[in-house]
Amino acid sequence: MKRLLPSLFLATLASLSTQAQAPKWPAITQQTKPWTRWWWEGSAVNKADLTHLLTQYQQAGLGGMEITTIYGVKGAESQFIDFLSPKWMDMLTHTLTEATRLGLGIDMAQASGWPFGGPWVAPVDASKYVAYSTYSVKGGESLPEPVSFMQKPIANAVGHKVDLKQLSDPVATNKNLQTLALDQVRFEKPLPLQTLMAYSDKGQTLDLTSKVGADGKLSWTAPTGTWTLYALFQGWHGKQVERAGPGGEGDVIDHLSKTATDHYLAYFDKAFKGYDVKPIRAFFNDSYEVDDAQGEANWTPLMFAEFQKRRGYDLRQHLPALFNKAAEDENKRVLTDYRETISELLLENYTKTWGAWAKTHDALIRNQAHGSPANILDLYAATDIPETEGEDLTRIKFASSAAHVTGKPLTSAETATWENDHFLSKLSDVKKAVDRMLLGGVNHVFYHGTAYSPQAAKWPGWLFYAAVEFNPQNPFWTDFGKLNQYAARCQSFLQAGQPSNDVLLYLPISDAYTRPGKVLLQHFDGIEHGFKGMPIEATSEMLLAKGYGYDFISDKQVQQVVNAGKGLTTSGGATYQTLLVPEAHLMPLPTLQQLLKLAQNGATIVLQSQAPDDVPGLGSLATRRAAFKKLLAQLNFAATKQAGVQQATVGKGRVLLGKDVSQLLAQAGVKRETLVDNGLQFMRRSHAKGHYYFLANWGEKAIKGWVPLHTAAKSAALYNPMTEQTGMASVRTSAQGTPEVYLQLAPGETCILDTNEGPVTGPAYTYLTPAAAAQPLTGPWDLAFLSGGPELPARLQTRELASWTTLAGEAGKKFSGTATYTTTFAMPQGTSDGWLLDLGRVAQSARVLVNGQPMGTLIGPVYQVFLPKSRLQPTNTLTVTVSNLMANRIADLDRNHVDWKIFYNTNMPAKLKENRSADGLFTAEKWEPLESGLLGPVTLTPASLGAPVQ
Repeated sequence: MKRLLPSLFLATLASLSTQAQAPKWPAITQQTKPWTRWWWEGSAVNKADLTHLLTQYQQAGLGGMEITTIYGVKGAESQFIDFLSPKWMDMLTHTLTEATRLGLGIDMAQASGWPFGGPWVAPVDASKYVAYSTYSVKGGESLPEPVSFMQKPIANAVGHKVDLKQLSDPVATNKNLQTLALDQVRFEKPLPLQTLMAYSDKGQTLDLTSKVGADGKLSWTAPTGTWTLYALFQGWHGKQVERAGPGGEGDVIDHLSKTATDHYLAYFDKAFKGYDVKPIRAFFNDSYEVDDAQGEANWTPLMFAEFQKRRGYDLRQHLPALFNKAAEDENKRVLTDYRETISELLLENYTKTWGAWAKTHDALIRNQAHGSPANILDLYAATDIPETEGEDLTRIKFASSAAHVTGKPLTSAETATWENDHFLSKLSDVKKAVDRMLLGGVNHVFYHGTAYSPQAAKWPGWLFYAAVEFNPQNPFWTDFGKLNQYAARCQSFLQAGQPSNDVLLYLPISDAYTRPGKVLLQHFDGIEHGFKGMPIEATSEMLLAKGYGYDFISDKQVQQVVNAGKGLTTSGGATYQTLLVPEAHLMPLPTLQQLLKLAQNGATIVLQSQAPDDVPGLGSLATRRAAFKKLLAQLNFAATKQAGVQQATVGKGRVLLGKDVSQLLAQAGVKRETLVDNGLQFMRRSHAKGHYYFLANWGEKAIKGWVPLHTAAKSAALYNPMTEQTGMASVRTSAQGTPEVYLQLAPGETCILDTNEGPVTGPAYTYLTPAAAAQPLTGPWDLAFLSGGPELPARLQTRELASWTTLAGEAGKKFSGTATYTTTFAMPQGTSDGWLLDLGRVAQSARVLVNGQPMGTLIGPVYQVFLPKSRLQPTNTLTVTVSNLMANRIADLDRNHVDWKIFYNTNMPAKLKENRSADGLFTAEKWEPLESGLLGPVTLTPASLGAPVQ
């Protein structure tokens, strides 16, 4: 028998109930709807098209747009508008007015491209790096050569070579920057000296900076001994704003300098003067990405002063250690202090300074902190809406953890950036990308993205180089609204309630800082980048796999945790049962003091494998280390009844120690959600009467049975966010005394549970049970092409379902668009409550009508909908409207060498090597036509409705 997927697409079932009112969905709001990144290419926008497109976006179910201005389109140069110019501001205010009228929100990226930078960034405020030279001088001798450093030239551009000799300094003064598409530029020039320090073989240190003349000549004769001189120079990193549009090209700012940040933001104040920008909800930063160029931005003019203030000693006394030339322990400690200083400067001088500026415009900040050379948990925590991206759940959880721990209601995500290569991503692919974000704690997705494309542009219109095109030119736009409704339904729950995780997972940043590398800085991007190979990698993955709800927490955030009985409460009001330290070797003294204070007042602290054994850093080392050791001496561990777990009593609380994290957490009273053993994944939030669960079945098999919950629940409302079916789920108590809920979830399907600790009555959720074997619908089918191109294939009839690329001849092979399949069928035999219509394979999304009545929009990966008997007649008309992808039409353009890749800067690169042409750009010329349409087989399966057997 064909597999049966009982709860799929039962949208019509709610109308069958004659009981009391069913559970209600939370209201869909502007904020619960998905938003999209809105690329303004060349800022070549006009008011008529802005209004037209905003209306289309609103009708498709989007909640808002984030305006990001980027490189332009070839042939549209006369329409380019300089970023932040009066004309640009006029377009912005028109957009804000129209968006407000349509109920749409608007965010704005605070650079034309990324990272922050532009033509108004003077060299003094541009990103910097440190260079150094060493010299050797013996006693009684002088340095014969000048103390100088000539910066090596760099001229890198996107897609072509550039002659540095043809460029003027500073970069922003050059003409035709759109064509140049510069990525990094360093001019050959002498670098200013920051310090010259001399270190003797006897341990003496001398500051010789004042003895260096303007010509670089050192006026100094070495005393007795052998001396090594370290000369530090400040260089211009040369990183340019990536993907910048007209008027936005230029140097990236020095993120470590408050002065540079203030100067940068002041330019926006100047541009905004006289314009109403209050409707802007948030300003946005699209990740750090400074150091993806050569070298790294690892210096700022006030570094020595900031380091002294923050670390308590003079970095100039330890330059050999900074560059890994001293004893190993000193090297690691100085490097750790340097990296921590960089982290704090990025937090305070950039992130917090930017956030404070946004408040002067009554706006929030949305920030992608990942990739920064800093503790990104702290950067996210300083952000109103932390934003993540990617496909790894532990990476995603860095942003959501900071939001949970500090009480931020929203975590956003750049979603579905590169799901596949160009034009190959299905709505079901995007749905899985959305689900992944929701499972990681995101509750505010942003598609990546939607390119502004004027109505006059020829198909495929203006596009962006990332691989999913969320725009009306894409045939999947016909069913895009269904995905948006689904996302809004999910987010309406996940934006409600409070975080409900049990474990705070300590981030051992000091262990990461102390690891040397090829360069001075480390860039943190989830576990994969920065913590790879450390114990926290395996621990965080295990916690996910085993069903433990957890959030990462930083040293700074630990300081804000307070006791709540035996539990813990963070600064944002979230509560946890314990804090787990994943085999940390180094830990700041204040962190250990706070952990033991929490234990003293009743908390349980869990140490995996070992207690931390030392403090990081060099400043006041002996004093800090002595205090640290004294604290550790208070921990008198003794065996427990659980083998492998030791316990030390600390005041009213305790500290647990052992290798097996599952055993440790069990001893701490933490229960895992064993539903993961059934192949489910979950995100859980709490509310006043119970919990919300978002559950996803990513397995290949349908789930049909009782699923355990490890929160108190005597009742549960069940919501299907795709079909919108609701009702009270069947709930029972297991032999172990825990609640179980009956679920039917197809592969790729999700649901939401709203559990209640007390009994709640209401209409029951209607489960579906197959009553007999599937019956095929044999046609014939009438196939009519409705919209799309390059031309509409002729109408035809077919008895056998197959791809329209086969059925419709040459026109069908290159057609991208929408077609309808129509057939008739008699009322099926049997006494069932209805029939499960299974469309079989669909390429790629479908809308189902029976007798002219809509029954559901199906985006996959499974295409089924229940047809109630009351909706059927003796003879029935079934209409299935199918939309495919852009791929076949694009391939036809490439085979005919039609130049649709018309973009400056990054002009449609291919993700996959096999789709790369001789010019390095994407091509679909060699693609065979992708299957399109209703492929079947189409069947009807008799089914009965009712509650499951207990």
